[in-house]
Amino acid sequence: MTVSVLVVDDSGFFRKRLTEILTASGKIKVVGTAGNGREAVELAAKLNPDVVTMDYEMPVMDGISALREIMKNRPTPVLMFSSLTYEGARVTLDALEAGAVDFLPKNFEEIAKDTSQLQKILVQRVLDVSGSKPGAKTAPSPAPEPEAPSPARRPSRSSPVTGRDRERPAAPSRPAAPKPEVPRSPGRKTPARHYQVVAIGTSTGGPVALQKVLTELPASFPAPIVLVQHMPASFTPAFAERLNRLCRIEVRQAEDGDVLRPGLALLAPGGKQMMIEGRSGQAKVRILPSDERLNYKPCVDVTFGSLARSFPGKTLGIILTGMGADGKEGCRMMKQTGSVIWSQDEKTSVIYGMPMAVARAGLSDEVLPLQEIGLRMVEGVS
Repeated sequence: MTVSVLVVDDSGFFRKRLTEILTASGKIKVVGTAGNGREAVELAAKLNPDVVTMDYEMPVMDGISALREIMKNRPTPVLMFSSLTYEGARVTLDALEAGAVDFLPKNFEEIAKDTSQLQKILVQRVLDVSGSKPGAKTAPSPAPEPEAPSPARRPSRSSPVTGRDRERPAAPSRPAAPKPEVPRSPGRKTPARHYQVVAIGTSTGGPVALQKVLTELPASFPAPIVLVQHMPASFTPAFAERLNRLCRIEVRQAEDGDVLRPGLALLAPGGKQMMIEGRSGQAKVRILPSDERLNYKPCVDVTFGSLARSFPGKTLGIILTGMGADGKEGCRMMKQTGSVIWSQDEKTSVIYGMPMAVARAGLSDEVLPLQEIGLRMVEGVS
């Protein structure tokens, strides 16, 4: 089956080159091109493409505004092209929150060194995105009003937020939760259990999913949290700052030597690997160069595997939406020590790859819709 694509970019050269690369595969048909956001909205409605590739800086209407219009009129998988800069990261995170499924660097040399590898990556990413469910993204709820300041709470070193109170809009009413894949008694609460650490791994769709989960947590959340999101090195600082502004817990990019502590979430830096060494009360983060043999930098399996050694039977591992199967082996190692594993359900996953791999391997203790995960963490972690 051929996947139809609408290519949107203000550069005629870029539109032409991307069209040539995609159509040469024989698996993709470019059904139209647009040079500005307004034209993109009109052609998306007229052509009904399976995927839209979108630039963010365009005349008449920018890419984010066009994306919002497309998602409002007819939700369609959108693949953003972005610069790998801090500003590019900020705009891309806005695009993901607005409904984009995934992103790629606009500079093709940052994707691959040769044309054949470039074509393989671009085509596969478009095919993967075409199978996503953009409507499955549950918009992240703004965090409730902050609790009284705690002496232990400190502003993030990397965040521009100061000690001032963070203003948040009133939380919207939550949609009804879809039926979980694992039967549970109506109204059942998670029995509180002491976990020494909570670990969350995710990829495609993860920035929005993590925002949804983490904004549910109080500043007094009793366990340390480690986060692994597949993301370039230039994006993770901006993403950590974004989460820190929105959440009541502290969130920042992990640094070598960081100590795990309750109420702190540490995000693995892009392009490197994060491991946890030591035991409860003395556990520290190790940030290491990535092995070229590893596809993911950071890799969920690497971090989860280190937790299986440092916190046997005392970790809550959570796998959220994402392509591939990263996290499955790390979950297996944690499960073998007696730790607990949750995975996101198919209905609320943008891409049901990583959580599906964990669930199908029989490693998930519970399969949960996204909107339940944060609330279940609040009631189930002591």
